[in-house]
Amino acid sequence: MSQPIVFFDIAGPDSEALRAFYAAAFDWDCTQSTSFQPGNSQAIGAHIRQDPKEMVLYIGVPDINAALEKIETLGGKIDVPRYEVSGVAVLALFLDPAGNRLGLVEMNGDAPIIP
Repeated sequence: MSQPIVFFDIAGPDSEALRAFYAAAFDWDCTQSTSFQPGNSQAIGAHIRQDPKEMVLYIGVPDINAALEKIETLGGKIDVPRYEVSGVAVLALFLDPAGNRLGLVEMNGDAPIIP
């Protein structure tokens, strides 16, 4: 059996502000504690790419442009606006208020939208 990803953390100098950001941006219940359970428990896909070293976590959203607008109003920044990778997914990248780089995947229910 392959081993699952079971945990991740997001760090920054103001953990209270980050908890508030992720609770508001993605409706994650992370404002009461340092631990939280984001989204659902479906399998997490993974990719290895040849680029400068970096790891990016991708969050599934129904509308990337709406999510990016909300992220900006909450103090985040758009790093790479919505783009399509033919046959793969619709993606975007953003920076949270602490400067952590994360991605978005446009979803239709539990499945990524594949252009």
